Amino acid sequence: MRRLFILLSLLFVPAAWAAPAAIDIYDLTDALKFDAKNTEQTARVWDYVHVVSTLQGIVNRDEPRLYVRFVETAGRNVDDYWLDRLSEPGQWLAGRRREKIATVEALVRKYRQHIKGVVLYDPKVAATSNLASTIAGVEDLLAIRYDPAPDSMYTRLVVKGPRLPVVRRLLNEDYSSMFTGQGQIPGTDLPSTGSAKCDAYLWLKTHYIDTGKVDAGYGAYYLDAYWIDKGVKTFSAPNQHTLTNHDFFVAHKAWFFDLHVWADEAPIDDPGQKLGTDLETLKALLLSAWQQVGKERMIHIGGFTPWAYKYTEHRGAGGKHHPVHTEWEYAKIVSSYNGFMDADAIGFAAMANASFYMHFPLKDRYPQPWVTREDLRKRGYLTPDGKVDFKDREFIIFYVGDWDAAAWVYQYMPVVWDHKDRGKIPLMWCVSPVLERRAPHVLDYLRRTASPNDYFAAADNGAGYLNPGMLQEPRESGLPSGLDIWARHCKPLYDKWGITITGFVIDGFAPGLNQAGLDCYASFSPNGIVPQKIPPSLLHGDMPVLRADRDLGDSPEKAAQIIVERVKARQLPFTWFRAIIKTPEWYVRAYEAARAQNPKIELLDAPTFFELYRIYLQTNPEAAAGKAPL
Repeated sequence: MRRLFILLSLLFVPAAWAAPAAIDIYDLTDALKFDAKNTEQTARVWDYVHVVSTLQGIVNRDEPRLYVRFVETAGRNVDDYWLDRLSEPGQWLAGRRREKIATVEALVRKYRQHIKGVVLYDPKVAATSNLASTIAGVEDLLAIRYDPAPDSMYTRLVVKGPRLPVVRRLLNEDYSSMFTGQGQIPGTDLPSTGSAKCDAYLWLKTHYIDTGKVDAGYGAYYLDAYWIDKGVKTFSAPNQHTLTNHDFFVAHKAWFFDLHVWADEAPIDDPGQKLGTDLETLKALLLSAWQQVGKERMIHIGGFTPWAYKYTEHRGAGGKHHPVHTEWEYAKIVSSYNGFMDADAIGFAAMANASFYMHFPLKDRYPQPWVTREDLRKRGYLTPDGKVDFKDREFIIFYVGDWDAAAWVYQYMPVVWDHKDRGKIPLMWCVSPVLERRAPHVLDYLRRTASPNDYFAAADNGAGYLNPGMLQEPRESGLPSGLDIWARHCKPLYDKWGITITGFVIDGFAPGLNQAGLDCYASFSPNGIVPQKIPPSLLHGDMPVLRADRDLGDSPEKAAQIIVERVKARQLPFTWFRAIIKTPEWYVRAYEAARAQNPKIELLDAPTFFELYRIYLQTNPEAAAGKAPL
């Protein structure tokens, strides 16, 4: 009887005790191998990755089911790296079985119940690829470009194989272009802009953003199908089409776009349009998103201006503006509508599996300690009367960035974080806390494995990259102030991650922070901010404000020379320096070389640096008022 009871108990184990489902693994790395000069091959790669990425966003929306292998950096597969980390004993995926799926047809069949069909887009109007990604998320459809070739995704998945139904068309029944840049925009009462590209986006606005079908709080600025026959020839890195980044935004029913930000030139992908048409279309999309959600919450916009392919003076990109200036112009525009960037910039732009990672179980809090004045006294930094002791000391701090994009922390943080020299000197790692949305596992990993010399502050410009000066009134958009919404967005993320410092505020082409802007930052970043357009030193209430100084060069030796020269030139005994995607070894070498030239230079950890700087300002009224000479 006892054996029978045990057997019956095993047969009727409650569902809560069932073994977790296997993770489906799909190897997409064959899409990294192609001839960039062969349009037939680039078209196959584009269509293949687009299908898989839109499918992944749909099937992972509710739970983490499908994982792809695609992104490679520094000689290793990054997706494998993170899957292995997450599968270590005691971690999220420990013990989870993995099942490989061999073909895209098998993948579609496995998840057929989640897919309602296909949104078919126009090979002659590249912008329709972004419309397709938008509609894919809203209506659970796979984005497929019309191509009747025997080996195309259209033929393999619609004409043959699973025979998916075409539910939405972005071209006419006879496969001619729906958007022509003439007459009236189809399905609307709007006159054509004269641009098929911009007509397509205004159609999207009318039918999907204005109507609330998308979640307007998620935008996605990613390169369109221009990549297939022109873009890839300009900049042929095999993963920089960033199609694998789409999955998260498909899962969140985001709206996708790819538009120029300058009014004084036509874009290379639409040279016949009236000047400024792209820009006016972008503003119309942003205004619609603001009307839907932007009055209450910030608009999270993934991606970045595709500077190597379009819109800049980069060779082959067809513009006359510098890439950084184009970045700043874009930042100014989106900030004016309460948008911020999750800035997947070219170089480390590719990311995969964010729709999978978004289910990672984060802790409620990741606290960080702050230094006390008693600690500072014991360590010899304060005089008996409570002032900063500068005897034989010049204080510096390193801004370790730029970790303002999920793709960058995902792809390159392992290279710098796992370096053997991390922990040898104090480093202020500046990571945007909003990246917990797309790369929560990375942020958790950093905190779990940090050394006592690793401290975290927010990257530019808080919980997302924007220009806070464009949140202040008057705004180019004419909209009311966005400062309160920005503060409400940032504060819970700062509190959760124990962040009290904003390591850098890029003002770009926007105005600097005024009183209202400084009040906003004081509400969530009380221990310091480092803007560009500000007096050299300032104490705003109790918040220390330090103007950003120099970016450091590529070599540690050059960096050391800049450090020594700036410390010598400045009368303020606190100096901030910024470097991007450098290893701990680089910082160690730069600091040691600077100390060899000037032994008074002392690198501080972030709490010590900013608390001493606050005390200095409190005891030096002229510096606190922003009137001390630099």
